[in-house]
Amino acid sequence: MPYISHTSEEVEEMLSVIGAKRIDDLFDEIPQELRNSDLDGIPLSQSEMAVQRLLSEKAMQDGMPLCFAGGGAYEHHIPAAVWEIATRGEFYSAYTPYQAEASQGTLQVIYEFQSMIASLTAMDVSNASLYDGASGLAEAVLMAVRANRKAKSKRILMPASVSPVYRQVVETIVKNQGITLELIDFETASGKIDIAKLSEQTEAFAALVIPQPNYFGCLEEVHQLTDWAHEQGGLVIGLVNPIALALVEAPGNWGSNGADIAVGEGQPLGIPMSSGGPFIGFVACKQKLVRQLPGRIVGRTVDLDGTPGFSLTLQAREQHIRRSKATSNICTNQGLMATAVTLHLSFLGRDGLQKVAAACIDNTSKLMSLLRKNTEIKFPFSQSVFHEFVIALDVPIDKVLNELAYDDIVGGINISDSFSDQQSNLMLICVTETKTEDELEYFSKMLIEAIVNIKEESV
Repeated sequence: MPYISHTSEEVEEMLSVIGAKRIDDLFDEIPQELRNSDLDGIPLSQSEMAVQRLLSEKAMQDGMPLCFAGGGAYEHHIPAAVWEIATRGEFYSAYTPYQAEASQGTLQVIYEFQSMIASLTAMDVSNASLYDGASGLAEAVLMAVRANRKAKSKRILMPASVSPVYRQVVETIVKNQGITLELIDFETASGKIDIAKLSEQTEAFAALVIPQPNYFGCLEEVHQLTDWAHEQGGLVIGLVNPIALALVEAPGNWGSNGADIAVGEGQPLGIPMSSGGPFIGFVACKQKLVRQLPGRIVGRTVDLDGTPGFSLTLQAREQHIRRSKATSNICTNQGLMATAVTLHLSFLGRDGLQKVAAACIDNTSKLMSLLRKNTEIKFPFSQSVFHEFVIALDVPIDKVLNELAYDDIVGGINISDSFSDQQSNLMLICVTETKTEDELEYFSKMLIEAIVNIKEESV
């Protein structure tokens, strides 16, 4: 909170009640040698005015860079009303509800969040959110293994075109449970899942993960992939971008019977980019898998007088049932972030979300056209994209990004190390609805200048 009103006398009174002499006594379980009494770079206590000035100066050092980075966190316009409402005390300070009757407002927001996510993904049911998209994908993998008992397999087909960070997170969470992630290559010409190599899979598998769009921004052949996986007895996990779902086919409609689980990162829906967080994962599924869904589900009902109300309908987690019976050890849902997502979707509506997605595609196409005019820039993948694409250069990407940083531009992401077996010097660029034509032209100009400067320096 921005202001804590406890006086020294009140603090002493609270400590005396619990039998502690000082606040440090509350942390006596921490060994003295592990404590750090001095923090380098942190000044001694100052007045409120001095602290505000210091923090403002630090914030100004970041500047207002022009951002073309994506890879899982995206810059979108957020209506001012979203956080004006989300940070009201009723939402901002309310913790995840345990007694439904005491938290009707919070429960209703979560119910609306679930309804919107289910509608966006064309799924039957959604949970009350997860920490982020990466851990959400891990939960979806665990769901699939539990639900697909007929396959008698703990193999998950994981495309290499899924974010390297997501793959690492999933591996960390599931590896000690005997689950194997079978990496599926992508076509070097298109950047999409190599269906020919996928068809060579002869062993049983629990599920196939289908990213839409994938990490390179390419749009996958979701209908063909979904039907193939179902024919082999596997489930389908759709890893989706919620903004893209305004225009591309929702996972619940993929193939003949739709994907079984949909998961993704909700940050693009009203949550600003902020030094690595916070994020919010969403997971939705078909009704037949609802008992495997981690976390919480809020339902709408009526009381004895017929008055509409909301309650926690499903709570298959360790705080409510025996740990061994829990579907997940998740401790809470992202209540505040879910509130922001719900507000954002409410303000935009279906038409607004479609306009945002269309503007992303239009701006991406414009920037790609500008960059194609220069022979120094190559496009390794030939497929349609949403709002991200990959370029290949013959100079080190880190040097290019450093050059752009001097001009106050976050130029993209160096993905060379993650895909070095395919090609070196790969850069992932993201374009959203926030960019103007002048900014696109400026970025194109500065990128080309950076490439030329680096080449001249190496001569």
